[in-house]
Amino acid sequence: MIKDTSGQDTVLVPSTIKRLKLPLLIGGCALLVSALVWASLGSDNVSKSLSRSDITTATLYMGTLTRDVATTGKIVAANAPILYSTEEGTVTLLSNPGDTVKKGDVVAKLDSPRLTNQLEQAKSVLAGMESALERAKLDARRDQLQAYQTLDMATVDLEAADRESRRGELLIQSQLIGQIDYEKGKDDLHKAKLKFKHAQQEVALTKDTLTFEIKNKALEVERQALAVRELERQVDALNIVAPVNGIIGNWITEQKTRLSANQPILTVVDLSAYEAELAVPESYADDLGLGMEVELSFGSIKLMGKLSSISPEVRNREVTARVQFDQSDSLTLRQNQRISARVLLEHRPNVLMVKRGAFMTSGGGDETYQVEGDLASRRQIKLGSTSLSQVEVLDGGKAGDEWVISSLEPFNSAEQVRIH
Repeated sequence: MIKDTSGQDTVLVPSTIKRLKLPLLIGGCALLVSALVWASLGSDNVSKSLSRSDITTATLYMGTLTRDVATTGKIVAANAPILYSTEEGTVTLLSNPGDTVKKGDVVAKLDSPRLTNQLEQAKSVLAGMESALERAKLDARRDQLQAYQTLDMATVDLEAADRESRRGELLIQSQLIGQIDYEKGKDDLHKAKLKFKHAQQEVALTKDTLTFEIKNKALEVERQALAVRELERQVDALNIVAPVNGIIGNWITEQKTRLSANQPILTVVDLSAYEAELAVPESYADDLGLGMEVELSFGSIKLMGKLSSISPEVRNREVTARVQFDQSDSLTLRQNQRISARVLLEHRPNVLMVKRGAFMTSGGGDETYQVEGDLASRRQIKLGSTSLSQVEVLDGGKAGDEWVISSLEPFNSAEQVRIH
């Protein structure tokens, strides 16, 4: 049997199939390389990559941390007294808001008929008491004159009785009078001496009595004079005067309004001295202290001041603080002008710190990523005090380390991330 020629046949491959083998071979190699790359990434616990332009980093360094509080406030007059009504009456406002006034100028008047009438009555009573005092002085002189007249008559009677007694002595020796007449002369002398003595005592007593009565009336007059002066002061106080040089701030009451005592009328703003009034969040209230330095910003102008007072109460979750600062003629300030301020709570030298960033909130302040070359590794950290631009690093880093300070959400809590 004759065999066929199949053993001698050779299969020929078309040229198009040969051309297809090379691309397939190259694609297979690429897939193999990619698999090897992902295998190597997985072996290093790197499961994600980010572009360096998508993150912000900062270097840790040693420096002085200035802990401060940023806030806002306004310019207020250091001295802006409110003027009150001194008595019940109808007010007449003499100055308008914005008017310039000097210390002692009358800015308002009160009309109080009751007080005016009391003053006139007190003056009338004083005039009557002064007249009574003068009359008492005249009566005292008259009573003293009568007392001296009695004393003078007693003196004359004493001298006459003494003379009769001496004559009786001579006559009794000559036996020209009887014993009874002689003794009667002695009795008359004794009676004259008693009358003289009593007249002297009466003069002294009258003098003391009249002096006492006049003194009492004089004290009554003085007391009434004090009452008149007090009423005059109250009437004068019906003229409301400016206590400082400045301008009228605003009216607190209306023109020709009937006011009660101690009711506010208007304010006077002293333009010679300003202070800054700040609204500090209540969370920093315990950190504030008198004398702390404050940096004030008026647009492009910056001034340093000190805390002069801190309100003991909290309103709308804020504490009001006053700042005193040096003023110059070149500084133009206005009442209620808005300002920004920075309260410097403390200065701490040799502190490890880094710039503030979104990592403090997105990472809860407990973690961030440390960048070394093209690899970012997750790192547990501990932060401390903060300022406007820096935050203190207590644990988890050292000077020279590079940290991610932008938001950590793109890292998706991965342990390591490749940075390209």
